[in-house]
Amino acid sequence: MARFPRPSTPRLLYTLYTSPSKTTPSHSHTHSHSHSPTAALLLLRHFSSGSLARAASKDEKEPWWKDSMSRLRNIGISAHIDSGKTTLTERVLYYTGRIHEIHEVRGRDGVGAKMDSMDLEREKGITIQSAATYCTWKDYQVNIIDTPGHVDFTIEVERALRVLDGAILVLCSVGGVQSQSITVDRQMRRYEVPRLAFINKLDRMGADPWKVLNQARSKLRHHSAAMQVPIGLEEDFKGLIDLVQLKALYFHGSSGEKIVAEDIPANMEALVAEKRRELIEAVSEVDDKLAEVFLNDEPVSSTELEEAIRRATVARKFVPVFMGSAFKNKGVQPLLDGVLSYLPCPTEVSSYALDQSKNEEKVTLSGTPDGPLVALAFKLEEGRFGQLTYLRIYEGVIRKGDFIHNINNGKKVKIPRLVRMHSDEMEDIQQAHAGQIVAVFGVDCASGDTFTDGSVKYTMTSMNVPEPVMSLAVQPVSKDSGGQFSKALNRFQREDPTFRVGLDAESGQTIISGMGELHLDIYVERIRREYKVDATVGKPRVNFRETVTQRAEFDYLHKKQTGGQGQYGRVCGYIEPLPQGSSTKFEFDNMIVGQAIPSNFIPAIEKGFKEAANSGSLIGHPVEHLRVVLTDGASHSVDSSELAFKLAAIYAFRQCYTAARPVILEPVMMVELKVPTEFQGTVAGDINKRKGVIVGNDQDGDDSVITAHVPLNNMFGYSTSLRSMTQVKWNTGKGEFTMEYKEHSAVSNDVQTQLVNTYKGTKPAE
Repeated sequence: MARFPRPSTPRLLYTLYTSPSKTTPSHSHTHSHSHSPTAALLLLRHFSSGSLARAASKDEKEPWWKDSMSRLRNIGISAHIDSGKTTLTERVLYYTGRIHEIHEVRGRDGVGAKMDSMDLEREKGITIQSAATYCTWKDYQVNIIDTPGHVDFTIEVERALRVLDGAILVLCSVGGVQSQSITVDRQMRRYEVPRLAFINKLDRMGADPWKVLNQARSKLRHHSAAMQVPIGLEEDFKGLIDLVQLKALYFHGSSGEKIVAEDIPANMEALVAEKRRELIEAVSEVDDKLAEVFLNDEPVSSTELEEAIRRATVARKFVPVFMGSAFKNKGVQPLLDGVLSYLPCPTEVSSYALDQSKNEEKVTLSGTPDGPLVALAFKLEEGRFGQLTYLRIYEGVIRKGDFIHNINNGKKVKIPRLVRMHSDEMEDIQQAHAGQIVAVFGVDCASGDTFTDGSVKYTMTSMNVPEPVMSLAVQPVSKDSGGQFSKALNRFQREDPTFRVGLDAESGQTIISGMGELHLDIYVERIRREYKVDATVGKPRVNFRETVTQRAEFDYLHKKQTGGQGQYGRVCGYIEPLPQGSSTKFEFDNMIVGQAIPSNFIPAIEKGFKEAANSGSLIGHPVEHLRVVLTDGASHSVDSSELAFKLAAIYAFRQCYTAARPVILEPVMMVELKVPTEFQGTVAGDINKRKGVIVGNDQDGDDSVITAHVPLNNMFGYSTSLRSMTQVKWNTGKGEFTMEYKEHSAVSNDVQTQLVNTYKGTKPAE
């Protein structure tokens, strides 16, 4: 019993579970665990005393899944680039017995870290895909989702956070809270994920965990306090003092696997007492129960403190901060204990679905295996045996051989094989219940699809998929590798909703679009690696759009007489801009009264207008926010055909487009810059030069935080120029920036003229 991290009041437990008649579960289920007194004791040991009282009042009925659910943790580890996230995951897997030796990320030994299973990741030392891995620690099951840290991969991070119950935010003790940590933290807040912070790399020169803790409070607005005090820093970093249990922990053995608990060194007692008081104070501000004890000046026992921290963390009012050095194998096991002690199990987190049969009404899911099956496909991978789909089960039980319904496309599929994943190895399982993360083979779907057992029509919330903002032209070098090339692009599109592929009608080139330069580079590189296709890449370009600003009438007759059946079709009506804030980008209204045009030709007319709107005549980019209204027309009993009307619509659109005063829209980015105050003027001037609009300017310590809206077209190569603007003699640039897509807005007249002239210059003469 002593292995369990949460001490509790054993007296009540024994009285609850001595009489055998009460140990039968409420409804006999084929998979019910035997509720022997020890199992029951283990289970209840896990709950705080508050839940014990509740358990007693419910006539001691324990459903079969209660035990395994309360010992399940779904966590993500996310952080800024290079703060040591993958190394931390690697250590976690080592201590939990999933791997038997440790490899470094930039694998000099040629093996690379376990979670970075793509070659490209091992080479660049960055994590791109969030691999899901399962491990056990002290009889708890932990699913770890390793998430990427580059801004360009935020869709991966968002998708991973959507399926987590808790997360570890890794911060570097030297770099502190960086721009990416802020983005990741903002995403965690959006998906309401409770989190722990882990300050890593305490062994590095210039490590200062207290500075980082204060940054987390000021920049991330975390209500947080340290759970540990380091014994020595930089090369003198020897171990940690646990402020809850008041023990000094040292990590011995070749990989830090032996933990030795000793008394606190005498020279640190004063600091420990001060930091513990700080921790109790911080928690009692958000937890009434602990506040009562604290205000009465009673001593706070470690059990009371632990329970209060758990309540506050699960309620997202407090962020416990752990410390250590993953590379030097120190502090990882206490962090794992913290995951078990303070992060919620699946039943403690509320998730909701949208009921499609009731106009997307929100439904709260119970999160238990008793309800109907609801599962979300959050990640797709092309495996050796076809498509591998990662599912997070929110409710119900999934079994091998079951039929499940894909709500998004209405298909019914059978599950041929159910597996549990370990980066890229797998073990087969027969069934899985709510709260677990599994992978299935042979299920055809897109990422973000919801599966149910057919009894309900729920979808999990639509995950925010941002529009791509940047495009590149790519084409395979050799003609005969076209098949592999298109196979690669198809696969990437299904895996990543922010990656789009299109065809440039004029040049016939394949255009890929994504969230930024790195995002697209990685995909070009992956085509080269995984599909052995060399591709040439054009210059990056921005995704412009066109729109109309006023109403314009059209009346067009398309007539062609050849031997045999001719073509005849006439369309009349008008085009106009959609009202501001409308969700659709194209609307077609048929307002013809009577049968001037037979109704079977109307879809062809709509298709023609849609096709014409795909490339506006200004610069050949798609036309958005457009409403086409058909008011009249004429047809011929013999010569009218679908093709004739489709062509009539295309020419009608071209005819009236210029009269509708079209304008070009360009993507505007929300840019957040952080620069030392002395460079504020230079940087602000440069933003104005790039036609940016500064919307906010805050002071943060010695730094200025500038928020601006800047057209993406003027942001190419910005990181280099920002570095040179904020350079001091021998020191490298101190500025950093993040940018995300805000909206498309109209360009100024001079830019429009310039773009139109460039487009006409490149366009072959007709």
